[in-house]
Amino acid sequence: MVARVTGPSMSPTVRHGDRLLVRRVRPGRVAVGDVVLARFPSRPDLLVVKRVHRLLDDGAVDVRGDNPLVTDDSRAYGPAVAVGRVVARLRPRPGRLAPPPS
Repeated sequence: MVARVTGPSMSPTVRHGDRLLVRRVRPGRVAVGDVVLARFPSRPDLLVVKRVHRLLDDGAVDVRGDNPLVTDDSRAYGPAVAVGRVVARLRPRPGRLAPPPS
């Protein structure tokens, strides 16, 4: 599937307007450091692109944005469920994603 990024929360890894190729995953099939498409049970209407910060019980994950000054993530909404893993950026700069910022 393809997801479009809205907002600056994952900058500089991905930016507003980027289109990402996402591979669906089963809960619990992601690793710390993966960039994922996730859903918060507390906000089922909201899909977000975030980085897995920590693995939790029962397939849930703690996700964080790469840009901590402007992100709403697990610190605000609680645990998330990964729906898919981001495989690559399709547009506007095709390629693999950068590793997490240090």
